[in-house]
Amino acid sequence: MSGNAIMAIFRNKSVDESLKLAEKAWDLGMDLVEIPIQTTDAIPVLEAVVRAGCERGKPVGSGTITTVEQVHLSHRLGAAFTVAPGFSHEVVRTSIELDLPHLPGVASASEIQKAVGLGCGWVKAFPATSLGAAWFVAMKGGPFPAVSFVATGGIDATNAAEYLAAGASMVAVGSALTDSNQIELLAPLVRRSISSRRVSGYRRRVCAGG
Repeated sequence: MSGNAIMAIFRNKSVDESLKLAEKAWDLGMDLVEIPIQTTDAIPVLEAVVRAGCERGKPVGSGTITTVEQVHLSHRLGAAFTVAPGFSHEVVRTSIELDLPHLPGVASASEIQKAVGLGCGWVKAFPATSLGAAWFVAMKGGPFPAVSFVATGGIDATNAAEYLAAGASMVAVGSALTDSNQIELLAPLVRRSISSRRVSGYRRRVCAGG
């Protein structure tokens, strides 16, 4: 299963709404879905979308991971990967111990270097639109050509292609998806995706216990 250049993030949505949007995203070719679990009421949402993803062979990750406890919870619930807003040595190390791929949030060369030093090949550049497309050109085209960047924060159908062209391997679309039409607007970009790479290791764990 190959990934593509778009990851959909469904934050603060009900179980039914998240399932409906996830199915729509998968139907349009978006392989990766993230469910943030910064609040306890999001846990049933992650469980439900993970089950649905398992039935379709689609990896579902958990987001806004800031503690070791959340890493363990994500692992128990069958998340295929975890995503953080920032960088934490403890969270990265715990993810590695559990063989659970992790995207640490970075916004500087120092944070990227620390993440790479701990074995991360993929990082989440956040907030992407505050950093600007030129930041990706500088980082990917300069000191970190081997690192895969996921541009997150302020991305929608109007600017996703710009960040992919600047060097991001993937873009994550979150708040823009409050407009359900965004998924369909992003579909053409999925089809002509310039990235066929996948988040390292996510295929190992599509279903709980996998």
